[in-house]
Amino acid sequence: MIEDSLLGLSAAGFHRIAYTDWGDPAAERVVVCAHGLTRNGRDFDRLAEALVEAGCRVVCPDVVGRGRSDWIANPDLYGYPQYLADMTALIARLGAAEVLWVGTSMGGLIGMLLAAQPRTPIRRLVMNDIGPFVPKAALERIGDYVGGDPVFEDAAAVEAYLRFLYPGFGVLPDACWHDMAEHGARLRADGRLGLAYDPGIANAFKGKPIQDVELWPLWAKVDCPVLVLRGADSDLLLPATAATMAESGAKARVVEIPRTAHAPSLMVEEQIALVRDFLLA
Repeated sequence: MIEDSLLGLSAAGFHRIAYTDWGDPAAERVVVCAHGLTRNGRDFDRLAEALVEAGCRVVCPDVVGRGRSDWIANPDLYGYPQYLADMTALIARLGAAEVLWVGTSMGGLIGMLLAAQPRTPIRRLVMNDIGPFVPKAALERIGDYVGGDPVFEDAAAVEAYLRFLYPGFGVLPDACWHDMAEHGARLRADGRLGLAYDPGIANAFKGKPIQDVELWPLWAKVDCPVLVLRGADSDLLLPATAATMAESGAKARVVEIPRTAHAPSLMVEEQIALVRDFLLA
């Protein structure tokens, strides 16, 4: 694995997009893994290792404002138009005519929006606990914590906070939580730790009432094979939404993951195997 970066462009100027690059750059299959709203590309380390063993190249970006990527000077510019432009630049950097896409939550929506475009390079799509309908109640829950910018004295405190905040990931080995805390923290100017994302990404949840998000017309334009993973207790991907995804548009294969909510971690072998087998089919 190597760490690299490229430049994206917003109305505020250029910004650096960090990513990890796993496997042989000449591999026939190129997989892009995109994370959730407040997470980062290192959440996919275990999945990437498994896919590299299967002969893939795997690239895991930190979406702008997260992880090791830059923060945008004007946080009002955070949003899907910017993310789509940045991911298009990443695909161009990779020189890949076709890519396989794995996206958790926000990353899954980025993948769906790209896959819905004419002449899309996306050939297979994994949408992890996300769909074309996102209920208002789930967005309000997320809006209650995102952007809070808590401060921690040490990595153990970060880990404890993540365990409290993300029970929906399901039962995970301690090593997974340790890694999430290590890569999910940033060093503040005062020497203490904060979370590795710009609190300004919360601006999208402020200033106007939160409403249901409905993207069914875009879903109807996706025609590549799609695997949808749903946390059995998820409040973000509702059972009715998953069922409609299985019957319309790309007619996704839907797999429900027991003992998880939002969102399955993709860090345990059973979930990794589902994704690997689908991408290599």
